[in-house]
Amino acid sequence: MFERNLIVELKKWASKKNPKPLILRGSRQVGKTTLVDFFSKEFTTYLYLNLEKNPSASNLFEKEQEMEDLLADIFLFSNKEKKPGKTLLFIDEVQNSKTAIIKLRYFYEAKIPELYVIAAGSLLETMLNKKVSFPVGRVEYMAVRPCVFNEFLLATGETQLEKALLNCHIPDALHIKTMSLFNTFTLIGGMPEVVADYAENKDFIGLNTIYESLLTSFRDDVEKYARNETMSQTIQYILEFGWKFATERIVLGGFAGSSYKSREMGEAFRTLEKTFLLELCYPTSDTIIPVTKNLKRSPKLLWLDCGLVNYAANVQKEVFGANDILDVWRGKIAEQIVAQELLALDNRVSSQRIFWVRNKKDSEAEVDFLLQYDNKVIPVEVKSGHNAKLHSLHLFMDEAPHNIAVRVWSQPFSIDEVMTKRNKKFKLINLPFYYVGMLKKILQAEAK
Repeated sequence: MFERNLIVELKKWASKKNPKPLILRGSRQVGKTTLVDFFSKEFTTYLYLNLEKNPSASNLFEKEQEMEDLLADIFLFSNKEKKPGKTLLFIDEVQNSKTAIIKLRYFYEAKIPELYVIAAGSLLETMLNKKVSFPVGRVEYMAVRPCVFNEFLLATGETQLEKALLNCHIPDALHIKTMSLFNTFTLIGGMPEVVADYAENKDFIGLNTIYESLLTSFRDDVEKYARNETMSQTIQYILEFGWKFATERIVLGGFAGSSYKSREMGEAFRTLEKTFLLELCYPTSDTIIPVTKNLKRSPKLLWLDCGLVNYAANVQKEVFGANDILDVWRGKIAEQIVAQELLALDNRVSSQRIFWVRNKKDSEAEVDFLLQYDNKVIPVEVKSGHNAKLHSLHLFMDEAPHNIAVRVWSQPFSIDEVMTKRNKKFKLINLPFYYVGMLKKILQAEAK
């Protein structure tokens, strides 16, 4: 298995003095277990409990006892000898035990310096809905998301190109090759099992079995978090028909030609958001911080992964044959992959994407995404063409108190000085798709 970027963040967590137990959040099959297994190499002893595959492990947490005694029982249960050095305890699918969730706080309060605790659960929202007392202030959270482009390069053996990418130094001579690799990444997506299989076999058709298995597992989970039959049916409807609406602004009532009301569909979407399968991305009209979402206006639907979108929406052939992903499916898949790369810039569970609409009657102006960088709200437009055609971006910059904007495209990196119709000069960073994951680093160099 290839190394994930989050290994660096896990090392930072473990380097803290008396680190709080860490809860990893993310959808099923984004590689939480594999990530921790890889990280466990940093420790003398690795204790792994899966409360779903081995339900009897939950009994370990039911007994009232001192933390040292509980830890001794876990060592015995795991058939591991306690040795001098650091111990990593990983409680997987922790949502299967209310008591295990509650007792996470005691691992922190016991202050056992050689013990590090990580928990994970794809369906933790089921416990949130049941009002389980989470150990607030005694744990911390980290989001695990699908792979990003530099991880794809590592997985496929493009190690030198990955180093150049991280240094934001892809030579023009390698632009076409890098864009070709990015287009492949856009086609297959970032689900770790898919990336690993492609890296080994280079077989696009063979990946369809994995996509189908992933989608089936998502549908099978519905019963675990739907509170009644109506919600179950509504969620199933979204998971069957919603992929074709990726990056579109949607209306909840009657979504995708259904007969479901706005209230029913809204509840189903909010439940799926908690599973990290999708996000309703709302607009704002702000150009300065703090940015406030306008929940009264229609949101854009963003999905977990572009590879799943391509498969479920049946647009794989179109993506595969495209010279420029901006020309595919009216630019929707290009916007979806940019949305994924932008979200991965932040590993906070609460991180969400947002887009801009002009706060004027009958205005059609819309900028694809906003990124808060320091005290600036940076517009990010996914579009090709002449600078003068970036109408919405110009309108945003007329209102913004700074002079930095970003356009994502398939051409090489460049920076233009642009003038709006109201004679405001701003710096337009023309960013090739493969640099979106490096955007903060590039802004650090350019937004001075």
